[in-house]
Amino acid sequence: MTDRTIEPHGARALPGQRAMNVLMRGVLAAPGLAHLAGKRLLVLYVIGRKSGKEYRIPVAYEREGGELLIGTSARWARNLRTGDIVTMRFLGKLVKMRVSMDVTERAATADYALIASKNPAFAKFNRLTVTDGVVSADDLRAAWAAGARGIRLAPLR
Repeated sequence: MTDRTIEPHGARALPGQRAMNVLMRGVLAAPGLAHLAGKRLLVLYVIGRKSGKEYRIPVAYEREGGELLIGTSARWARNLRTGDIVTMRFLGKLVKMRVSMDVTERAATADYALIASKNPAFAKFNRLTVTDGVVSADDLRAAWAAGARGIRLAPLR
């Protein structure tokens, strides 16, 4: 542990992010292409709690047991609650999954560390330093302070 102050930081919108999201939604829906791009990405359909508007968000995921794990600090995640049923486009197909979230620092940083250790693009996008497969504890705390949360998606039974 260092003495430096932990400054909150989260994912940053990249130049052209909106256009890239439109492109990726198309790729992830296209037969054939969905299986290639869908090995790391899915499109989550989130309904705004106040607006009722549907948001289609391409997100990175990792498999964890029988669940899919997503990490984000984006505002759209505030629309999700444990027990919610969400639709997503996964490997080219629309499927429904049940949401489970634990937004405590311990759970959120553990989920972020798991995803970042397996997915260098996720780590870079979320400003997480990974050295020999270990994610910086300071970076994880800063991500949590900026609103990071892990979202687990489980198949409906």
